[in-house]
Amino acid sequence: MAESLLEVNDLQVAFATPYGEFKAVSGVNFEVQTRQIYGIVGESGCGKTVTGRAILKLIPPPGRIVGGQILFHGEDLVKKSESDMRQLRGRRISMVFQDPAAALNPLFTIGQQLGAVMKRHHIGSSDEIHEDVINLLKDLGLSDAEHILESYPHRLSGGMQQRAMIATALCAKPDLIIADEPTSSLDVTIQNQILELLVRMQRERGVTIILITHDLGVVAETCDEVAVFYLGRIVEKGLVREIFHNTCHPYTKGLLAALPNPKILGQNLSVIPGMIPSSLDMLTGCPFELRCYARMPMCKLVDPPAVWINATHQVNCHLFDQVAGNGARN
Repeated sequence: MAESLLEVNDLQVAFATPYGEFKAVSGVNFEVQTRQIYGIVGESGCGKTVTGRAILKLIPPPGRIVGGQILFHGEDLVKKSESDMRQLRGRRISMVFQDPAAALNPLFTIGQQLGAVMKRHHIGSSDEIHEDVINLLKDLGLSDAEHILESYPHRLSGGMQQRAMIATALCAKPDLIIADEPTSSLDVTIQNQILELLVRMQRERGVTIILITHDLGVVAETCDEVAVFYLGRIVEKGLVREIFHNTCHPYTKGLLAALPNPKILGQNLSVIPGMIPSSLDMLTGCPFELRCYARMPMCKLVDPPAVWINATHQVNCHLFDQVAGNGARN
């Protein structure tokens, strides 16, 4: 049985605003196993990135973690000091950010930035660090590694920048990498290359990956398990094959229906009606009720409980809370 690397229990993240407290993440629970690629998917504004940043305690003010646990190798990161987190960030948990052009420091070469991470965590001598980063860049498909090390980020293409960003995340040999929309700023061909690269790094280096994305197609190609986020909550989670072959939550069905079929030209794409409401709104009941085609009177009044469809598939929906254990009801 796979070992649990990360457990997130009842995570709650809030931002103070002039209009009240904004709950960006509300009661999120999920578990990531060692050597797994775990997908977090949902529309923009659903709390995906905030969850990823919360794991590293990188929530910008006025945001803060207001509840829950983040257990990494059994240790609660929420209770750790900033000094402890500095020792952990980069060394044991790394993050690949959405926009490498913004995440990489324009004042330093790629080699200086990679070397700084390794020196910060006392990984090898200067000569060993140089050799390691050369080999790492070559593994990441950058054949002219010496030239890349001497280059500033603006001299590199988007695909090269993202590879350099991944190298920065990998160079200290962490246990966990959080990849936040790592292909969002790249063209389709480079997107596929970066995704294939992440999968290969996971296989060859044994690193565990949390992949944050808005694209269920990406999840289908790369992930072992997935959690579907909506309005700061998980509405459905489980093994990828379960989520795709036995889709339960109306929101997940809407996301899947919106995927274009490359075999059909000129098709009318399905859309989920309405927009994500603000967490400042006084919502009761199911957060998806206003946009749901299957809503019932109780959906407006009662927040649906988590129901296990089977041992590897959970859904939060009133369509299933009366038939738990009896399979899905469409």
